[in-house]
Amino acid sequence: MKKHNYSAGPCILPQEVFKEAAQGILNYQDSGLSIMEISHRSAAFVDVMEEARSLSLDLLGLQDKGYKALFLQGGASMQFLMTAYNLLNKKAAYLNTGTWSTKAIKEAKLFGEVFEVASSKDKNFNYIPKNYQIPSDVDYFHCTSNNTIFGTQIKDFPQMDAPVVCDMSSDIFSRELDFSKFDLIYAGAQKNMGPAGTTLVVLKEDILGKVEREIPSMLNYKVHLEKDSMFNTPAVYAVYVSLLTLKWIKNNGGIAAMEKRNNEKADLLYKEIDRNPLFKGFAEVEDRSVMNATFNLTDESKKEAFDKLWKDAGINGLNGHRSVGGYRASMYNALDIESVKVLVETMRQLEQQS
Repeated sequence: MKKHNYSAGPCILPQEVFKEAAQGILNYQDSGLSIMEISHRSAAFVDVMEEARSLSLDLLGLQDKGYKALFLQGGASMQFLMTAYNLLNKKAAYLNTGTWSTKAIKEAKLFGEVFEVASSKDKNFNYIPKNYQIPSDVDYFHCTSNNTIFGTQIKDFPQMDAPVVCDMSSDIFSRELDFSKFDLIYAGAQKNMGPAGTTLVVLKEDILGKVEREIPSMLNYKVHLEKDSMFNTPAVYAVYVSLLTLKWIKNNGGIAAMEKRNNEKADLLYKEIDRNPLFKGFAEVEDRSVMNATFNLTDESKKEAFDKLWKDAGINGLNGHRSVGGYRASMYNALDIESVKVLVETMRQLEQQS
């Protein structure tokens, strides 16, 4: 039976990528060695790293615009710390839209004043705050583009003179944006790029060097840039699979094609959530995430029956986060619309049984 993988992360990746990655484990480019055992200083892997960095900028439309790409370790959680260490001199502004921005705020407070411009905590983060004011004297503004746990997504980003930092861990490469509006973007690979273990950081070089503190080498963006993302041993396999996934995105029409595909999937599922009286969406309609649809049963007595239906249909990873309960369908780039049709069918079956 085909499995329909709705896991929030680590998550679904393209089958073509798995096949090529598996071959790379056994025998990378007919070298007789695995990609996991070749030297990270070898020409073969340096080429992988450089192509992954270049292709990231290419897909985002940031080539030759003063940006550099890095593949680092520690996940987005390390970036909560690194962004503040490198950029927060006196005061930073943060938009609080969920668990991960809350954690980012906590880390930033270690380095200076943090001004929380707005928060949706009052309604368990089921919406994106609007019409907030950002102070003019901040070192940067930080936001989280997509909130995996709560199923909300920012549709419009503020224009401002200070640098804009964005955690795009769960929706990078999924929709077209003017990425030049952002001065620093970071994203854990384990959603739309590759396996857990590496994190993409894309930043403008000219935002660095403005803090007064000493920064440890391992946490200093300048050091990683000077060493071409090879200051320490990189997560070789995670970077390799990320490169394969970036190639898959490019070969399948780039971000524009991914956005079209993702909108079709989300529209199909949200229409069923709104039509079917047994389900209700968690997030406010205008702020619904295209990547992560969160929803609940209107009658919890139907839970056992519904759980059996979707599990029998080969669906995996549908349970919601404990903060929200209910269900969460993560529809990242590699998920086919056929899998969404299977989920919708199980929802209709539950309605027919009731």
